[in-house]
Amino acid sequence: MGNLVQLKTISDLYRFLKLGYAEHPLIAVVDFSKVIEHTPEEIRIKTDFYSIMFKNYCKNHLRYGRKTLDFQDGSLVCIAPNRVITIDNDIEIKENMMGWGLFFHPDLIRDSALGNKIKAYSFFSYEISEALHLSEKEKQLLYDCIIKIQGELTQNIDGYSQALIISNVELLLNYCARYYGRQFITRKPANLEIITRVEKLLKDYFEKEDHRNEGMPSVKYLATKMNVSPGYLSDVLKKETGLSAQDHIHYFVIEQAKNILIQTNQSVSEIAYALGFEYPQYFSRLFKQKTGKTPLEYRSDN
Repeated sequence: MGNLVQLKTISDLYRFLKLGYAEHPLIAVVDFSKVIEHTPEEIRIKTDFYSIMFKNYCKNHLRYGRKTLDFQDGSLVCIAPNRVITIDNDIEIKENMMGWGLFFHPDLIRDSALGNKIKAYSFFSYEISEALHLSEKEKQLLYDCIIKIQGELTQNIDGYSQALIISNVELLLNYCARYYGRQFITRKPANLEIITRVEKLLKDYFEKEDHRNEGMPSVKYLATKMNVSPGYLSDVLKKETGLSAQDHIHYFVIEQAKNILIQTNQSVSEIAYALGFEYPQYFSRLFKQKTGKTPLEYRSDN
């Protein structure tokens, strides 16, 4: 495993890439064609800032955890702060490099409207392998945003600079959100398969009685079994069914509880523990939230 490099500031990034001095302390646009590949065979990088990267050249890979993305088809990845990525150079590359990177520190947007809603851009939590695949038109629209940001960075700073930079970053993120929505639609057959697999995983989990030892199944458990990130899983399910991954878990568990309430005389506490709830009160509260009735009310009505 390669050494871990911690990049805390934009200046650290410039030093790592050997690009001289940063034009702004909190945000940078990097033209990858100007970066000389100098990393060892494998290096792990952890940053304190957001990274949005579009790269299109062969024989270079990014890995996040065990997932690998080959950039040769021109994909875009968005990475939140404090996530470790691995750059794996299997051969030395100095030609045919193209692409760009936008890097910005949370402090840039901390007191802005974008800072309040940055968590809503769930694609920052996706795995590297769940990259955004762009059409030529989409690539150009994103690149236009990058050019505008770069233009502001090279201008003399005035009272409008910060607001214009942030608004163009937000515009780029909104385009990314739109394009991910389009990608979910174009991958509909694969998405429907995900729904089927989620239902089967939940069914198997309870049939094998894993819940008795492991408790309620989690979104992370489902995502790990399906080899996707929790954020991506929830967004796919939300897009296709209107329910998040957590909603799917709750729906399945409540249906199980309904059957037990009707078919047995077990107490509410016994049912709660049997379904993997640590606290019966939480089970009762969730049941009423989803059905409009307490467990005992549901039993008496049926």
